[in-house]
Amino acid sequence: MIKRPTYQNMVQRIGTASLLLAFFLPASAQAATSEWMTSTGGMIRIVAAPLQKDGTIPATLEVKLNPGWKTYWREPGASGIPPQITLDPAEGVVLEKIGFPVPKTFDDGVVRYVGYDKSVAFPLTLKRLHGKGDVKIRASVFLGICEDICIPVQGELNLTLKHDDFDNPLDAARIDGAVAALPEPPSEDFKVTTAVYDEHKAAVRLSLKLPPDTGKEHRELFLAGASGVSFGKPAITQAEGAELKAEIPVRLSGKDKTLKGKPVILTVRAGGRSMETTLAFD
Repeated sequence: MIKRPTYQNMVQRIGTASLLLAFFLPASAQAATSEWMTSTGGMIRIVAAPLQKDGTIPATLEVKLNPGWKTYWREPGASGIPPQITLDPAEGVVLEKIGFPVPKTFDDGVVRYVGYDKSVAFPLTLKRLHGKGDVKIRASVFLGICEDICIPVQGELNLTLKHDDFDNPLDAARIDGAVAALPEPPSEDFKVTTAVYDEHKAAVRLSLKLPPDTGKEHRELFLAGASGVSFGKPAITQAEGAELKAEIPVRLSGKDKTLKGKPVILTVRAGGRSMETTLAFD
């Protein structure tokens, strides 16, 4: 666990670091991958499969971290920047979805945040809307990595998929592995049974059915909401057998201070399995 002297000092250091965006430098490349972009904390690239008949392009954003460095989940918590990808619309390719493997919680008693302390691959669903022949992907990437401070990093990744190229099995295996690492959808033995938003208490109360034989020490909940919605540390109020109950503080900002009608993504880790679902509150 990395120690930070004080919350105030950390904020000051983040502010200083944010003025010095780390722009990546290109390294070597392979077929069906972009060039690696390197920074102090690691390397990043895009790996893509050939264009599918329906216009989709399976891909991943690979983040290779140096030892001791971390990067962030879709909702990083008190500090951090989640991965953000913007595609050049002139190339006719759009980003439809980015997937997130189940993360970890880091809490040193001063700051709590959510992310990854090992190299990670984020599955991407790209789609070609127009154009023929070779597929060109030009992606602007912005994310945060940290060792003892959060450093914003930014760069551009370029990739061309030749229409007559063969499918590289190693690249396909990387993409398949990244998709397999995603949380599973709800199932009969792993699902949310009740979800209630207490507006007066500003908290979400959840009841879940967990897979049998999951140890109590390996249970974590992660929530992510729309802009203006954030969540505090989940408090597990009951953990008996395959049932779990939890209460999560909700923080609302902006003019529309309500959770009603706003989707909330819930990711749950229980033993060696993880599940993800979207909650909606009336």
